[in-house]
Amino acid sequence: MNTSIRAKDRDAVIQSLRAGVVPRAGQHLIQVGRAREIETLVGDIERIADGGSSFRMIIGEYGAGKTFFLNLVRAVALEKKLVVASADLNPDRRLHASGGQARSLYAELMRNLSTRTKPDGGALAGIVEKFIGTAKTEAKIAGIPSEEMIRKKLDHLTELVNGFDFAHVIATYCCAFDEGNEQRKADVIRWLRGEFTTKTDAMKALGVRAIVDDAAVYDQLKLLARFIRLAGFSGLLVSLDELVNLYKLANTQARNANYEQILRILNDSLQGSSEGLGFILGGTPEFLLDSRRGLYSYPALQSRLAQNTFAASGLVDFSGPVVRLSSLTPEDFYVLLQKIRHVYAGGESEKHLVPDHGIVSFMEFCAKRIGDTYFRTPRTTITSFINLLAILEQNPDATWQSLLGNIELIADTGGETDTQVSPEGDTAKQVSPEGGTAKQVSPEGGTAKQVSPEGGTAKQAENGVASITHSDVPRTEVTNIESGDEFATFKL
Repeated sequence: MNTSIRAKDRDAVIQSLRAGVVPRAGQHLIQVGRAREIETLVGDIERIADGGSSFRMIIGEYGAGKTFFLNLVRAVALEKKLVVASADLNPDRRLHASGGQARSLYAELMRNLSTRTKPDGGALAGIVEKFIGTAKTEAKIAGIPSEEMIRKKLDHLTELVNGFDFAHVIATYCCAFDEGNEQRKADVIRWLRGEFTTKTDAMKALGVRAIVDDAAVYDQLKLLARFIRLAGFSGLLVSLDELVNLYKLANTQARNANYEQILRILNDSLQGSSEGLGFILGGTPEFLLDSRRGLYSYPALQSRLAQNTFAASGLVDFSGPVVRLSSLTPEDFYVLLQKIRHVYAGGESEKHLVPDHGIVSFMEFCAKRIGDTYFRTPRTTITSFINLLAILEQNPDATWQSLLGNIELIADTGGETDTQVSPEGDTAKQVSPEGGTAKQVSPEGGTAKQVSPEGGTAKQAENGVASITHSDVPRTEVTNIESGDEFATFKL
């Protein structure tokens, strides 16, 4: 029997896939395989709901479905009454920084804070008000004033770092809620979102000296997780994608500082010192395994994230902190295209626009054009299939056989940028305001050279000492050449 699919869910899935992005809703309609992996993450969600903690690293090649898997876990967590905060890392959003990037990541997490009733983010104010409502209900049952119950519940937060200030801010919101002071309520939400940039502003608005800065992000998430449980939710799941951006950091010190933060989160989770808080991180194999730039370059992380040596020859182990996603097989991809066809038809089999043997022919055509890339990194292949369905739907006289040879299909090469970094020793270039350029080439037989508009040059010898020569200038020694994050800086 056919089960009709809501137009809202159908459009969310089809439009997202056609644009080449992962759908935020309706993931269950096109989920293929991953049964063991999903079962593992559901167990983590139940552990968080029971007051425990969780840490998972989702590792997969580009196109293996990491982002889709993270969104699927997010949807399951929302159904289990967890609050989910999600964000993608980028050069301006990191786990650790001193220039505001960590606070920027926290602010993005708070913007995307979601509950089952507000799955698209912006749920922070609703969580605080649910806490007030829950406290007043419990106070009425206990026969005590609501203010006393609120203070009693907030006492559970004071044992954590910055807990007194957090409790004071929540109590301020409760008072503003009773008084109808919208400005004070807005200030509290701004503080919880990490939007106060100076302690002076926070003191003036709310009477607290602490703010959410780069150094306090993880401690604030632990406070928020415990507060969320006090509000009546099961816990907090933090979902972070695109961790390969940490791998791309050229500065070794900055990269290791972020890996140190990951180690801290992992240790707290393994030791059970985080109540009702879980982390799920998405990254590529290079981000994990590279012994020079990846997580394995940090010995403490390598020992904790190492794969079970017995998990070989087809044996798997999902009990460790790392879950490895394999790429889709042709069989999986065939089932995926069937599901996409069914979603496009609104769940009605009689409206299928392409028969089963038509899907097989489409896959054979794709294999001839771009090889096994069509199912390993299927983004462009899926887009082409949906475009085919769109033409068939809007042109009843067209047949899939006649359209198949006209499909423009190219391989998805977006994953090549994941490993494009500027490590120490790789080529970097600086252009001076006067038009001169500076180059640094790898130490293996390479040289560093600066060309001035007048024809002067600077060369770096193998011993690390560079010299400048010019027809009108005497020889000058340069002994200090520093590598910055993006280019080489020459100090004369």
